[in-house]
Amino acid sequence: MNDRTPAILKLEDGSCFHGFSIGKIGTTTGEIAFNTGMTGYQEVFTDPSYYGQLLIMNTAHIGNYGVNKNEIESDSIKIAGLVVKKFSDGYSRVSATNSLQSYMELNNTIGISDIDTRALVRHIRNKGAMNAVISSEQLSDEELNLFLANTPSMVGLELSSKVATKTIFEIGNPNADYRVALIDFGVKNNIINCLVERNCFVKVFPFDTLLNVINEFAPDGFMLSNGPGDPSAMLDSIKLVKDIVDTSKPVFGICLGHQILGISQGLKTEKMFNGHRGINHPIKNLKTGKGEITSQNHGFVISKEGLDQNSLIAVTHIHLNDETIAGIELVNKPVFSVQYHPEASAGPHDSRYLFDQFIQNIKQQKI
Repeated sequence: MNDRTPAILKLEDGSCFHGFSIGKIGTTTGEIAFNTGMTGYQEVFTDPSYYGQLLIMNTAHIGNYGVNKNEIESDSIKIAGLVVKKFSDGYSRVSATNSLQSYMELNNTIGISDIDTRALVRHIRNKGAMNAVISSEQLSDEELNLFLANTPSMVGLELSSKVATKTIFEIGNPNADYRVALIDFGVKNNIINCLVERNCFVKVFPFDTLLNVINEFAPDGFMLSNGPGDPSAMLDSIKLVKDIVDTSKPVFGICLGHQILGISQGLKTEKMFNGHRGINHPIKNLKTGKGEITSQNHGFVISKEGLDQNSLIAVTHIHLNDETIAGIELVNKPVFSVQYHPEASAGPHDSRYLFDQFIQNIKQQKI
């Protein structure tokens, strides 16, 4: 480790928390957020949807089972910084390939431990989302304030370009039954895996690819991936998704893809006071009446404003804690989306049926 170098966390409202450095020595900023999941920290840290965020983990002990190269959701750690209560330098899991400390150093990730995370999370829940800075460089208060002043608000911030693929690539059997074009806004690996497991040949396209280029692949359906940032700032992507919907082919959107789909059909999105981040969020399927425990990670949500004037969109899922919109579908096309993560890595698999629903839509379209 780093001999317990002192570190500080300062919030935009002036609140300060003192602890010790973990990961790399340095200074980092971003919007501070918290995740309530009790496991799966490696999958969370490598989820591209977290890009630009300082993440508080509510679990008291982080790092105790190390890291495993087979449990990553992208090519690197994507969080801007980490905040924990107790950090474990060692690990005891047989299948672990490295310590979390070494993994953070390898990925240039800065963090702070020995923080009263319960008090910190309660503070954020009361005050709402805000920017913060973590530093283990013994900076003055004026220097910390300068870092904060130069940290952009998440509102209006496009971040997919920071994490999405820059090149087109393929995964799966080219002779598979179904051809899926995946628009990458910051996709998690397990979304692709869930498609390949269902006999899909997946071609992944950068989010700024033109539709005529995508159509050369002759896809049977389109997947709109998760990703970070404010969907309303992605005007070209909104136009692309509108054009995709106009093809009348099956579409399945997840998280950011869900939000962009909604905007493309005339809905609006809004920044949440506090986002949903964890693996125990209760969802109700309004079509079946069944409940689902879901994995979620988002700070924006589709607004209810204007929904009652849009007869072509039906709400299919709601979040039972705050009744926010968690799923929509078009009533006249095989197009649907959800705000949560049905691939759920980490998390429960209650919602994996949505991938089957997507495949069923493709089957019906091919008849």
